[in-house]
Amino acid sequence: MTTTFVKRDSGPAIEWEARGLSWLRAARGALVVPVVEWGDGHLTEERLTPVPVTAPVAEDFGRRLWATHAAGADAFGTGPDEWDDATPGWIGHARLPLGHYARWGEFYAELRLLPHAKAAHDQGSLSPTDLAAVERVCERLVDGDFDDGRPPARIHGDLWAGNVIFTTRGGVVIDPAAHGGHGETDLAMLALFGVPMLSRVQAAYAEAAGLDAGWPSRILLHQLHPLLVHAQLFGSGYGYQAGEAARRYV
Repeated sequence: MTTTFVKRDSGPAIEWEARGLSWLRAARGALVVPVVEWGDGHLTEERLTPVPVTAPVAEDFGRRLWATHAAGADAFGTGPDEWDDATPGWIGHARLPLGHYARWGEFYAELRLLPHAKAAHDQGSLSPTDLAAVERVCERLVDGDFDDGRPPARIHGDLWAGNVIFTTRGGVVIDPAAHGGHGETDLAMLALFGVPMLSRVQAAYAEAAGLDAGWPSRILLHQLHPLLVHAQLFGSGYGYQAGEAARRYV
């Protein structure tokens, strides 16, 4: 008999998560937690049983993650199918602005970095000096300095280690902030809090995706968004880390 787990929330947050899970599942790449049903402020999922991860399973997850990304999105910044992009989504308890951008750098600056940087600064979690560093990186992003021509990827958007459960079926993703973005953003989030066998996941993904040898040098750039979200939600320690990361790209 399948056991279940029920999440409850008010407002559209449940629909946001359910739509994101469905969109990721439709890619037929990384395994996605099965949804039993959702509605009226609740989401019922199959309960997952974690097991120790092995190297082959980690590598399989890396390749499957690339397949999810390769399914693509209509644009950078767009949300899952059947979601109105005029309505923000969520990453944790922070709002996630959505939109429709042709270039990744412009999207990342305007919808991912600046809103959270300004919110963190306004509440005292990001110093004026660190805010200025983030703003300078955003100028470079808008100018196209980090664009690589890759099309919008179908990303999980909040792929920290706690949102990947390794089971007997393989790595299963949960709790997405799914949107059109850059695949390296998911890789950077996995690295931020250390998913098990990270190097195996990364190597398998990089081979499948055909990443250039310099991709690890961009990890901190892609970690800027979650660091700023954490600064907004949890305080100045993350703001300091965000400032240090930003100065790598000024």
